[in-house]
Amino acid sequence: MNDEPLRLHAVKRFKDLDNDIVVDLNDIVGLAAQICGTPVALVTLLDSDMQWFKASTGTHISCTPREVAFCNHTIAQNKVLVVPDLLNDERFNTNPLVVNEPLARFYAGAPLITKDGHAIGSLCVIDFKPNDLNHQQAKSLKTLAKQVVNLMELNSSLRSLEQQHQHSQSQKASISESEMKLKAIFDSSKDTHILVGRNLEVMAFNKSASVFIKSVYNKKLANGDNIIAYTEPTMIHSFSKYFAVALTGRSIKREWELQSGTPNACWKETSFIPVKDNNGEVIGVAINSTDITTRKRHEEQISIQNEALNRIAIIQSHELRRPVASLLGILDLMRMENIDFGYFNMIEHTVNELDEKIRGIVKDSEDTIQGHHLAIVA
Repeated sequence: MNDEPLRLHAVKRFKDLDNDIVVDLNDIVGLAAQICGTPVALVTLLDSDMQWFKASTGTHISCTPREVAFCNHTIAQNKVLVVPDLLNDERFNTNPLVVNEPLARFYAGAPLITKDGHAIGSLCVIDFKPNDLNHQQAKSLKTLAKQVVNLMELNSSLRSLEQQHQHSQSQKASISESEMKLKAIFDSSKDTHILVGRNLEVMAFNKSASVFIKSVYNKKLANGDNIIAYTEPTMIHSFSKYFAVALTGRSIKREWELQSGTPNACWKETSFIPVKDNNGEVIGVAINSTDITTRKRHEEQISIQNEALNRIAIIQSHELRRPVASLLGILDLMRMENIDFGYFNMIEHTVNELDEKIRGIVKDSEDTIQGHHLAIVA
C-alpha cells in the first residue's frame, strides 16, 4: 500500500469507467449520504496530481487538486477516517476547502482498497456543519466502499475480457485471411500436394491433386480416404516403402511412370516429406508430385538421337573408310611396282584428303555423342 508507483498504476485501471458502472456508483453514494445523514457523498480516485470524483451526490464539482484532498489521509489507513470538525483538526484547519467555499466542516471516508492491496481513493461523506458517525454508520460506509471496489474491479475485468475477445477475433480474422491466402497459393500450384496421416488417411489436398485423381483414375478425392485407393497396384509396394521411410523423419524422392501404356500415361517426380507437430513428432507425410513427362520425353528423344549418332559413327568409321582404305592400298601397290602416270600424285592427294575428312566426321560424331559442340566440316 505504500508503493506509490504501483498505486498510481492501479488507479489508472479505474479512471475510465463504463456508464452502467457509473450509474451503480451514483446509487451507492446516494445510499451512503442517506445512511450517514450528510448532504454530500463521493467516490474519489487519487492520481499523482488530481482527485477525481467518479460518482457524487450534493456537488457538481468533478475534481480538485490532490494537494487539498481530504482523502490523502484516508488512503494511508485501512479503517474509516472520521473527522467530526475539520476546523478543530490541525491536519485540515488551513485547507482551502475548509476555510473557503464550500466551507466543509465534517468528513468521513473509507479507503477503496483493491484486491492486490492498493488504496486508490475513497468513499466519503461531507457535511457543512460538525457531525459524527455511530458504529453502524461507519461499518455501513466501509461495507459500501468494498462494493464500490467490487463494481470497479468488475468493470475492469469486463473491459479486459472484451479486449481479449476483440484481440482473439482479430487474431481469428488474421489467421482466416492467412489461411485463405495460403489456400489460394496452395490451389494455384500446378503440382499435386496431398497430406497423408500416419494411417494412410488423406488429411488435406490441393485442387491440382483433386483434378489429377479425377482425370486419371476417375475418382473423387476426399479427406479421410485411404491413399492406397489412389495408388496403382503395381506401385503399392514401392509406395508403402517410401511412405514408411518418410514416417521415420527422412525425406525421399523418386521418379515413376503412371498409367503406363494408356492415353493417360505420365511421369511424376514425387517427394515424400515428413510432417511434424510442435513437439517434433511425425504426424504424417506430405506427398508432393511434379509432372516431368515433358522432360522424360526429351530425355527419350535425346537417347534415340544418341543411338542414331552411334550408328552413324559406326557407318562413317567402317563403311565409308573401307573403300578409301582400299584405294590407299592400291596406290601403295602401284608405287611398289613403279606404275606411274600423270595423275597419280593428284589421285593420291585426293584420296588422302578424303580419308582425313572422314576421320574428322567420325571425331565430330563422337564429340556430339559426348555432349561436345559439333565442329564445322568443310
